Amino acid sequence: MSKLVKRVVFTVLAFALVLTGIPAAGASVTAASNVNDLVIDLNVPQVKREAKNNKLVLNPLHVYEDGQFKLASENLTWKSSNKNVASVSDNGEVTLKGHNGNTFISVTDGQYTDRISVQFKGNQDEIVVNKEEGERYDLIGNAIKHMTMEEKVGQMLMPDFRTWKGQNVTQMNDEIAQLVKDYHLGGVILFRENTVNAEQTTTLVSAYQEAAEKYGLLISIDQEGGIVTRLQTGTDFPGNMALGASRSEELAEKVGKAIGDELNALGINMNFGPVLDVNNNPDNPVIAVRSFGEDPELVGKLGNAYIKGLQDSGTAATAKHFPGHGDTATDSHLGIAEVPHDIDRLKAVELYPFQQAMDAGIDAIMTAHVTFPKVDPTKAISQKDGTEIAVPATLSYKVLTELMREEMGYKGVIVTDAMNMKAISDHFGPVDAAVRSVKAGTDIILMPVGIKDVAEGLYTAVNSGEISIGRIEKSVERILTLKLNRGIVKAEAEESIEDRVANAVAVVGSAEHKAIEKEAAEKSITLVKNNNVLPLNANEEDKIVVVGGSNFSINLLADQVKKHHENTLYINTSTRLTSAQLEQIKDAKYIIVGTYTSSVGGRAPSAGQMLMTNQIIEEAEAPVIAVGARNPYDIMSYNSVDAYLAQYGFRPASFEAAVNTIFGENNPTGKLPVTIYNHDDSVLYEFGHGLSY
Repeated sequence: MSKLVKRVVFTVLAFALVLTGIPAAGASVTAASNVNDLVIDLNVPQVKREAKNNKLVLNPLHVYEDGQFKLASENLTWKSSNKNVASVSDNGEVTLKGHNGNTFISVTDGQYTDRISVQFKGNQDEIVVNKEEGERYDLIGNAIKHMTMEEKVGQMLMPDFRTWKGQNVTQMNDEIAQLVKDYHLGGVILFRENTVNAEQTTTLVSAYQEAAEKYGLLISIDQEGGIVTRLQTGTDFPGNMALGASRSEELAEKVGKAIGDELNALGINMNFGPVLDVNNNPDNPVIAVRSFGEDPELVGKLGNAYIKGLQDSGTAATAKHFPGHGDTATDSHLGIAEVPHDIDRLKAVELYPFQQAMDAGIDAIMTAHVTFPKVDPTKAISQKDGTEIAVPATLSYKVLTELMREEMGYKGVIVTDAMNMKAISDHFGPVDAAVRSVKAGTDIILMPVGIKDVAEGLYTAVNSGEISIGRIEKSVERILTLKLNRGIVKAEAEESIEDRVANAVAVVGSAEHKAIEKEAAEKSITLVKNNNVLPLNANEEDKIVVVGGSNFSINLLADQVKKHHENTLYINTSTRLTSAQLEQIKDAKYIIVGTYTSSVGGRAPSAGQMLMTNQIIEEAEAPVIAVGARNPYDIMSYNSVDAYLAQYGFRPASFEAAVNTIFGENNPTGKLPVTIYNHDDSVLYEFGHGLSY
């Protein structure tokens, strides 16, 4: 078959009694005595899966008496009734042959049998999967029916174990393993403290999964790329704003896929990315370069491309921070931010990328601890100071249920942003916040403050009727659906830790991924200003001076310049130059200044780096080239500079790409994904601006 089948259509058919899981006469009993059935996962109504490169993966699941299901792997026989249409491998991978027609793919363990119909319609470029129907396929409902109330609540809890007794958690200990069991945890989140290298991370993740008693854990992480990169090892991809500058959906998909492949190899199965906030407020202290840009359509297109790549890797994607944290000037880690717009404006801007992601089948959405008074004017009394405050989206029924679920039609998992952030923890007690969030519509409580207190508080709320058990069960159904769709299922025979580690070491930081990192960095570089200075054409004897603070990683800029030009001097400072340092730049042929800002104060004209840059511009005779190493707005405070490049991140690949651009080895193609304003709010450089050579 020469072309990729893009459409998979699911229908439901009922088949003969022989396929209802009743053992055939004389069949040998090969399964464990407490196994009740063998089911192909794609027959489960909630499971959806696309064919990729003419292949469709089917997972065989053993169903146990206690409702648990596990991946079956031993003594299985797969068959295709029509090998002209499709063949099936010993591990359940179906390969379409390109011939029109229908085939039944069946699997048996010698006692139980299941099958599914796969039809290829070449003229319509689609595969039709005919699911079987019947009670046996209600795996999720059956699992929930057998769970205790505490087990159901546990599926909704996702704590972090960054440290334990003052030490970074880089390996499992008995206390943490017991907490996983005691509270029946549905997931955990990892941070940079937990991820030293590929071998250690893979081993830690495997230990978490081993500690889980019944159902596979969601192992999550914030691996956005750019400034939010939690892995200490692997590929440091440029962040979203760099991708926004590239304007390339293809590149965004490749980056998402590569990030997902690295996480998947480590056993991390859920990524809290991408950020779909529309960064239309230059003063935003927490989103900024984590956003694809200020244009909702650009954010939606690149976001969906990134999501597709991430989910194609088998890693669950999470769009954040709903309904939008882009137009805020407060960091919700530190306080409550407000977005004052009405619903029409929100639909046109903030909500637009989230709606696109929902329509495309995003796995999960993370909420924002931000207030939206035009959507929900509800007030609460702050436990911090007794004042009346607006209820943030994370705790709002109107936002999570009425807006997201009912109006926008979202059916996936809702996860809170971290519940230890001050926007929540300062004003709502840990238990009250968790209860409010569940009542609002949350499925997963991320980083609850005090797992014992929060779990017991939720038990009390359920037992008292404040939260109905039906409300809890809806969340558990969505969580188990996500786990089945992403193959997060405990296996009867797990792959050896040695094989997992070997695979992780091969995938994480691979040459292929480093090539994508380099491509993304090069395509992101935006030449904002150039008064006929660039590309540099320096003679061997010409002196180049690089100025900027090593505390802002500008030493990496200097290192890259030295690779191109040996006669380079680096002055390590992030404030005005001393008289001695001014002497050092007098005989320079070119001066390259690196600035790094992340806040309004950092780029204020009175800030040290801005005073430094303007001093150099005023006193040096040589042309001055400036590089904005993080936020692209720095030029607003030194607009008389001779040339300016925005690189959107401080990882080595971005510095390399910027310097390659300065010396003409990379022709800049990046376009501003945001507007750069003057300090009087007039436009300095428009969205979409970008020069080339």
